[in-house]
Amino acid sequence: MTTLADPPVTPPVRREPPTRRRARKSRAGRTNHAGKLTYAILTVAVLVSAFPFYWTIVAASRSNADLAQVPPSLLPGPHLLRNFEAVLEEADIGKALLNSFIVSGSITLGTVLCCTLAGFAFAKLRFRGRGALLAVTVGTMMIPPQLGVIPLFMLIAELQWVNQLQAVILPGLVSAFGVFFMRQYLVQSLPDELIEAARVDGASTARIFWSIVVPVARPGMSVLGLLTFMAAWNDFFWPIVALSSSEPTVQVALRQLGGGYVHDQSVIMAGTLLGTLPVLLVFGLLGRQIVGGIMQGAVKG
Repeated sequence: MTTLADPPVTPPVRREPPTRRRARKSRAGRTNHAGKLTYAILTVAVLVSAFPFYWTIVAASRSNADLAQVPPSLLPGPHLLRNFEAVLEEADIGKALLNSFIVSGSITLGTVLCCTLAGFAFAKLRFRGRGALLAVTVGTMMIPPQLGVIPLFMLIAELQWVNQLQAVILPGLVSAFGVFFMRQYLVQSLPDELIEAARVDGASTARIFWSIVVPVARPGMSVLGLLTFMAAWNDFFWPIVALSSSEPTVQVALRQLGGGYVHDQSVIMAGTLLGTLPVLLVFGLLGRQIVGGIMQGAVKG
């Protein structure tokens, strides 16, 4: 005679009180709003950061006599186009802008590519002497760049590159900071499982770099590209040593503005405004890439 087993007894389901359940739903759908103090601090930070650029516009649109008044006017004036014409007459600003675009663009592309390759190698590849090479690379950041000016100038003079753009481009194609930055970014953002899965599928190291590393590193590459472009665009010391007034960059050309016994500050500020606009354009383009990459990673995560 067989006996049937008793059916399992299910424990009673505990239900949350309606008030607690409604409170949890309200917290889940609630959006955090900044307080008045946060808005006040952000407003002050924006005003302090934007005022130098606004003053550049004001000074570039007024005459030198207007700028000498006490207190000076804080509203733009009617002389912006006339000051731009004076800039074009006193300096070959068009050629300087073109040279700066060539130099800064080449340095940015080379630095982003070389530093991403080196950062990937230091972060995810295993080879003998990796730690020592990384230590030497980071150690070069402690050496002031001014110490290498004389031997570097002797080298470009031996290569007959004086007053040529490659004398400014080639020394800046890779940086120790960029290598360390991309290495740290890839260590945190690139899982080892992705690389192992790609190797199991038969992908080579080059295929892994272009198909996996580059998409993951896009926000970091955008940040590095932005910082590199701004540093190369604003560099004055090495271009004025390696180049002459016949092949100037923007910063070297600005040195020729406002000459005379009394410097025309309005013309200098007009030239500075022309030299600043391309940097703002690049910041707008790469800034969208940075935000897009961060948002894409947040959605996938």
